[in-house]
Amino acid sequence: MARISISKDFSEYPAGRYRVDGKYSGEVFRDDLLIPTLEKNDIVEINFDGSMGYGSSFLEEAFGGLVRLKKFSKEILHKKLRLSYKEDPFIIEEIWSYIDDARTQV
Repeated sequence: MARISISKDFSEYPAGRYRVDGKYSGEVFRDDLLIPTLEKNDIVEINFDGSMGYGSSFLEEAFGGLVRLKKFSKEILHKKLRLSYKEDPFIIEEIWSYIDDARTQV
């Protein structure tokens, strides 16, 4: 099992959707940290505490993008991901909705 603390392992200020939006965007998080960690581990715990908030563009790109870009299926992500955010548990529901509602690109 691997653990990712976004505030400690990535940034206290995650923002933006695409790499061009900055070095702490959802695309950077997904491609540079999340995908490699998911590929190497059966379970990945992600802790969202300690950052200054999460925009929907960051979250959708980081998590919905996993399915949309055909990196992982929704079913696999439900088995592999453990998400926690004591400061705002609603964000966890939002992330699962991005995963569950994502459609793969043709």
